[in-house]
Amino acid sequence: MNAPAPTIRPIQQLPDQLISQIAAGEVVERPSAVVKELLENALDAGSTTITIRLEEGGVKRIAITDNGRGIAPEQLPLALSRHATSKIASLSDLENVGTLGFRGEALASIASVASVRVTSRTADAAHAFEIVGSHEGVVAPSSGACGTTIDVQDLYFNTPARRKFLKSEQTEYAHCAEVVRRIALSRPDVAFSLSHNGRTIDHWNVSEAAKRSAHILGSDFAEARLALDEAAGPLHLHGYVGLPTASKARADGQFFYVNGRFVRDKVLVHAVKAAYQDVLHGDRFPAYVLSLDLDPALVDVNVHPSKTEVRFRDSRAVHQFVFHAVQRTLAQTSATAHGSVPGPMTAAEVRPSGTPLWQLSQSPSQPQQRPHEQTSFGAQLTQTFSPSPYAAGSRWDDAATGGGVPQRLEAYGALFASDAASTAAVPVPVPMTAADKPLSNDDFPLGFALAQLHGIYILAQNTRGLVLVDMHAAHERILYEQIKNALDAQAQGQEMQVQALLIPVTFYADAMEVATVHEHADTLATLGFDIAALSPTTLAVRSVPTLLKNADAQTLARDVLRDVREFGGSRVLIERRNELLGTLACHTAVRANRILSQPEMNALLRQMESTERADQCNHGRPTWVQLEISALDKLFLRGQ
Repeated sequence: MNAPAPTIRPIQQLPDQLISQIAAGEVVERPSAVVKELLENALDAGSTTITIRLEEGGVKRIAITDNGRGIAPEQLPLALSRHATSKIASLSDLENVGTLGFRGEALASIASVASVRVTSRTADAAHAFEIVGSHEGVVAPSSGACGTTIDVQDLYFNTPARRKFLKSEQTEYAHCAEVVRRIALSRPDVAFSLSHNGRTIDHWNVSEAAKRSAHILGSDFAEARLALDEAAGPLHLHGYVGLPTASKARADGQFFYVNGRFVRDKVLVHAVKAAYQDVLHGDRFPAYVLSLDLDPALVDVNVHPSKTEVRFRDSRAVHQFVFHAVQRTLAQTSATAHGSVPGPMTAAEVRPSGTPLWQLSQSPSQPQQRPHEQTSFGAQLTQTFSPSPYAAGSRWDDAATGGGVPQRLEAYGALFASDAASTAAVPVPVPMTAADKPLSNDDFPLGFALAQLHGIYILAQNTRGLVLVDMHAAHERILYEQIKNALDAQAQGQEMQVQALLIPVTFYADAMEVATVHEHADTLATLGFDIAALSPTTLAVRSVPTLLKNADAQTLARDVLRDVREFGGSRVLIERRNELLGTLACHTAVRANRILSQPEMNALLRQMESTERADQCNHGRPTWVQLEISALDKLFLRGQ
């Protein structure tokens, strides 16, 4: 069908009402947008208590009351006027925006599509004043406490076509509640109260960031998060990152703020995603609450009408700072994040004679346990770590006191033997010196091995209960980190090793890719790439990093160019390298159905405690789980 012919009209100036309604199409997309704009104005006014009342999902009514500075009566008409604001006054102010709102069009746009009543009182006023409708309304005396109340009713009452695009009441309320949650997360120093259809839904008192985030995001996040607080130059990043075990199937637990403003910025999202790459499964999303504070002159917030997008002056520096800060935080393990772990102990350090204490707990009539002979795995571990620093007869090493039981049938039989037989089988305690006293239980978060289950799992006992370890996944992570650290140490101070291609790889490129090659030639050379433009539509790859010489040069070059263009740098090389190292570690790690001795199992636990990111394997699977004593008691109905 042919489109209808457009009506020919002369060029004319649009009326103010129509201009505001056009602006409302961008600013007031739905009721949640109204809530966001009004809450930002309330925070800019210095409020410490804000009350949000909604009716019918915000379509019928949105009333927000704060205890801020208030608006003088002579300025109330200006508050409802287009392009009138107290936030900025010059181009210099626009380039250094330190407030949440600044455009001066939100209230005017809202007033053009809804019925608006503004009631406000300043601290020096005898009573409050109000204005109804628009900037042409009459300012009249009213009642009210210090602060401002903005009452928005019948949203889109004069634009029925727009109202038809709204969803159900519950859907619109959910969007409004999400906006309130986002803003409440960023300002724990402000009390918020949210009600819907006369019923209070949420109330958050003034509290600390840790308590506010736990209240809003739930106990699951509060119990599986790591605190982050790092600064570098003008950049300051603080907040909480969730452990990989607290990941979600959807990206609905990600909150990032720039100077207190909730944003969805691709540079920041990519930086956090890259930091989680080594520890998170590919189809899962991390949960985090992070705030980035920096000089307002270094970030442009005037990018999108919704103000959820920003543009950094030096996006590469911001990306690298956020990436490394989150990566360092995730390097902690949940076993060691809240405690201290001693450095590796050799057997000679345990007893001056060179005889490990764990060997003294064995009966002279029994053969000593020896490392596994058919592989280097046991030797690799037992040369560095002593399985247990506890003395014979202590809590962990004495079989008679309920400690770890060696994996021998005779040991299980001894548990049910007569008293005389049991007494004869018990090893003679060795007197303990001051140097032999057991360390604190917190020094070994993963405890000590009891047995091996089906050649796959290690059962260990710690102060909290039972620990189950996937030995292959754990050893895979240990080897991966060792290889990666060794390679990084070797590469320090050295230039990128490149492999020149005998025949350059040419491929079709669009204008953006060609421009990226010209603009970021130095960055590409630093990354080990020699890419030249043969024509306006053709690029040639002449050299690639040596480590990735077998990769597809065209695909690799396209990925690098995309990252360099969007983020100012590229993580593609590191990601590809880590994939190769992860494959190597996976094939080298101890396999299932390998019988490990107790010293080997204990040594593996000690290495896990001293290895970064040891909670997950290279593929994002957990390496160990903790079963609390209370959970075990529930299984057997103890105390019930």
